[in-house]
Amino acid sequence: MGIHTITLPDVGEGIAEAELTEWSVAVGDEISEDDVIGVVMTDKAAIEVPSSVTGKVVWLCGEPGDTIAIGDRFAQIEVEGEGNDKGGSAPSTSAASASAPAQAGDRPEDDEPGGDPGADNENAATPSDGGNTRSSAKAAATPAGAAAPRPQQAPRPTPQRKPLARGEKPLAAPSVRRRALESGIDLRLVGGSGPSGRILHEDLDAYIEQGPSTGAPAGRMPATGTRDIKVIGMRRKIAEKMALSKSRIPHITIVEEVDMSALEELRAKLNSEHGAARGKLTVLPFVMRAIVSAVRAQPEMNATFDDDGGVIHQSDAVHIGIATQTPAGLSVPVVRHTEARSMWDAAGELTRLAGAARDGKAAREELSGSTITITSLGPLGAIATTPIINHPEVAIVGINKMAVRPMWDGQAFQPRKMMNISCSFDHRVIDGWDAAVFVQKLKSLLETPALLFIEE
Repeated sequence: MGIHTITLPDVGEGIAEAELTEWSVAVGDEISEDDVIGVVMTDKAAIEVPSSVTGKVVWLCGEPGDTIAIGDRFAQIEVEGEGNDKGGSAPSTSAASASAPAQAGDRPEDDEPGGDPGADNENAATPSDGGNTRSSAKAAATPAGAAAPRPQQAPRPTPQRKPLARGEKPLAAPSVRRRALESGIDLRLVGGSGPSGRILHEDLDAYIEQGPSTGAPAGRMPATGTRDIKVIGMRRKIAEKMALSKSRIPHITIVEEVDMSALEELRAKLNSEHGAARGKLTVLPFVMRAIVSAVRAQPEMNATFDDDGGVIHQSDAVHIGIATQTPAGLSVPVVRHTEARSMWDAAGELTRLAGAARDGKAAREELSGSTITITSLGPLGAIATTPIINHPEVAIVGINKMAVRPMWDGQAFQPRKMMNISCSFDHRVIDGWDAAVFVQKLKSLLETPALLFIEE
C-alpha cells in the first residue's frame, strides 16, 4: 500500500489561493477516480476538486473556511502500489477517531450510565447463545415478560431544564424515549443530568415524583437558543464585496417613476406573436437595451474606477451584470457585449447565465468583467430601493415593483402601469446633474419603447 497526495490544482489564471468551502468525503471513506473530494471557492466561482486515484481517504488538509494556497497538499489517499508520496506511511487516523465525540443515540443499544442494557436490548445475550455468565444469571433470575427491577434510590431534585431551541430534539436513549411515550411525558420538559444534558431513567423518576414545573404554558417553550454560523464561501465573498463598496464609494441614489404602460403593451404583443418561437421577453431585456442607448450619450456611466490608481476606465463594450439570487447567495453573471445583441439574444443569454449561476455551474469569466449592473427583486419588488454599486463600477440600475396607479393626465385620473427605478452612482466621479440626466434618459426610453428599436 502507498500514499497518493493530491494538491490543490490551478483554479484560474492569476489565482494564488482558494477558500475551502466544503468536504465531499471524510477520512476513512473509499473513493474512486474522479470522485469529488471537496469544493473550493475563488471570487464567486465554486470549483470541485476531484480525486485522480482510487483508494481510501487518510488525510484532509483543513476545515471549511480555511484558505489554501495553489499547489499545497489537499488530501492524501491510500492506494494499491507505491503512490506518489515517498515521504512515508499514511498519517495515523486513530487519534482523530479516538477524539471524535460519540453521537448519543446513534445506536439503538446505547443507554445511559447506570441503566439496564439487558432490559432494553432485545439482542441481549442469553444462556443458550453463549452470553456472559452475569447476563445469563440476571436473565434467569427475572421472571419471563417482567422488566428487571430498578434499584431503589432516595428522591433527588429534578435537574434544571435547559430550554431547547426551536426544532431541537431532547437527548435520550431509545429506552428512555419509549418509557416517556408510554408515560405520556414530553421529554422537552424534562431536565437531563447525563453527559451533554442527556435524559436518564433517573431523570424521569425524579420528574414523575416531583411533577412538572409550571413556568410556561403547555406547548410553549421560551426560545433562548443561539447558533454560531461561520461566514465562509460565497457569503464571505459577498460580505467582503459589500463592505468594500460601502466603505469606499460615496453613493448618490436617484429614484424616478416610469410609466410602463406602453412598454407592457408592446411586450405582450411581441410575446404573443413571437414568444413560442423566440422565447418570452421579460422587462429586463428592455432595460438592458435602454442602458445601451443611454450610455452612448454618457459613456462615463459605463466605466470602472480604479480608486487606488486614480484612473477611470471607460468601456466601449457594454457588459451588463445581472444581480441574481442563488441558493448560495447573491451572484452577478455578466451578459457580455449587450450593445451587439438583439432583444431576444440578450434575453436568451440572460436566461442561460441566470440558470448557470443558480445551479453553481457558471464559469469564472461569466461572473466578472461587468461595466454596469442591473439589480431587481422581481415580483417581490419594493416601492423603492437604494442599490449598492458593484465595485469597481460607477453606476447601478435598480428595478422596482410594477403596479397600477392612478395618474393625472390633465383632465382625469387614469390607471397606468407604473414602476420606479432606483439608480445609484459613485459621487466621486459622477455629479448629481449627470446622474439625473442619465435617469431621465432611461425614463424617456422606457416610456417610449419604440425608441429602443431605433439604431443610432
